[in-house]
Amino acid sequence: MREKISAEICQKRLKGIDDALYAIGGKWRLKIIIALREGCTRFNEIQRTIGISAKMLSVELKELELNGFLTREVHTGHPVVVSYKITEYSNTLEEVLDALSAWGEQHREKIRRERS
Repeated sequence: MREKISAEICQKRLKGIDDALYAIGGKWRLKIIIALREGCTRFNEIQRTIGISAKMLSVELKELELNGFLTREVHTGHPVVVSYKITEYSNTLEEVLDALSAWGEQHREKIRRERS
C-alpha cells in the first residue's frame, strides 16, 4: 500500500503531469513522434501512416516544433521538398513511449480477457 503523500508533493506531481500533457498530450502528438522515429519524414508520408487530416497534422507539427521535438527542413529546388526530423530532445521520451506501449498492450489484453 502506498503511504499518504503531502498536498505539496501531490500538487508538484500534478503540475508535472500537466506540463507533460501540454507538450505531448492529445490523440496525435506521440503518434507523430513515433512515425518520425520510424523513418517517416515527409508530410504526406506521416499523414498516411497515422491517418490524420492534413489540417490537424499541420497544427500538430507546428506545436511539436515549438516544443523542440522536431525540426522542419525546407529543401529548395524543383519541386520544393519539406521534411521533418526528430531532435535529440525527442529521445528523452523513449522510456515514456516504451512504458505507454507496454501498458497499452497489457490493458488491451486485460479487457480482452474480461470480455471473453
